[in-house]
Amino acid sequence: MIADALRVPEELSARVPAEQRGAGLGRDAVRLMVSRGAAEVGHHAFDELPELLTAGDVLVVNTSRTLPAAVDGRIGDGRGRGEPVVVHFSTRADRWHPAGRAVAGCWTVELRSPDGRGSSRPRAGGPVGAVVRLPGGARLALQAPVDPGNVRLWWARVSGSTGPELMRRYGRPIRYGYTDRDQPLDAYQTAFAVDSPDGGSAEMPSAARPFTAALVARLVSAGVQIAPISLHTGVASAEAFEPPYPERFAVPPTTAWLVNAARARRQATPTASGGRIVAVGTTAVRALESAAGPDGQVRTTAGWTDLVVTPERGTRVVDGLLTGLHEPTASHLLMLEAVTDGDALRRAYAAAAERRYLWHEFGDLHLVLPS
Repeated sequence: MIADALRVPEELSARVPAEQRGAGLGRDAVRLMVSRGAAEVGHHAFDELPELLTAGDVLVVNTSRTLPAAVDGRIGDGRGRGEPVVVHFSTRADRWHPAGRAVAGCWTVELRSPDGRGSSRPRAGGPVGAVVRLPGGARLALQAPVDPGNVRLWWARVSGSTGPELMRRYGRPIRYGYTDRDQPLDAYQTAFAVDSPDGGSAEMPSAARPFTAALVARLVSAGVQIAPISLHTGVASAEAFEPPYPERFAVPPTTAWLVNAARARRQATPTASGGRIVAVGTTAVRALESAAGPDGQVRTTAGWTDLVVTPERGTRVVDGLLTGLHEPTASHLLMLEAVTDGDALRRAYAAAAERRYLWHEFGDLHLVLPS
């Protein structure tokens, strides 16, 4: 695997958004590495994307809005001030959730320890029955680990308020130690984000962050079609190779039609240009592939997905992927190896490290296209 061949230097972490790295810069002031199979790795500015795609290609984008999902609290026995913790609200359950027997009102949460610099570090979860005191008199009661074999994420019930209300009044975007400082919530919203009654994402669907309205207009003018899906992401994995947990998603009828029509055109005329299905982010891959049958037809779908896209499974619908640069031990890399082969991915990541590309949600992008 790529993890065996690559270590990402700490200085290659993107510490602030692109627009804060110099006067006059915008969100799209990031670099774009393009790999086409194992034979070619190219380097571009992100605003060259319209020239790198072809009329008839379909960009599938995630419209989930980022939540201010980090809320400060204290956990203890009630006799003292208790231990300070940061609660990361991850996923809201409805009547049922495929990862456990949760009922309406429960949340999947991760408890972390403040690191004294405005971010947080991992902390052992639990125990069962522990209560976290939250702002405004609200409380969070830990009920059970989501996965009995991994106590990082817990089912918890909020009382004295609701999760959305707590986040709206007291929350901030989830931030990790490789960033320099807190950013406003707007810095974590993408150009495609819309409000949804299903909620939103604990962490930004970051592959779409560099898009601007002007760039989207240029893509549409070039004949590239924009197809929306939603997938509400939970908190990022803190464990090496830990697979993603079930997440709520929806593929609307218009997107199913656009994707199926583009694929049908390509199958009818294999030598024609365009018609590639390019997912913007691993979340878009997961949603599309969850809505696709064994025949590759995408159906209108809404619900929960526990699909993990691996090289062994492959992809039924997605031809290309626009994504950020992931840590070598991230489970997202298994998905990338389902879109391109491992040798090509190793070559691309080695080139990114050599050319000092920036990693993480404020960093540079990688466009993976078929040969």
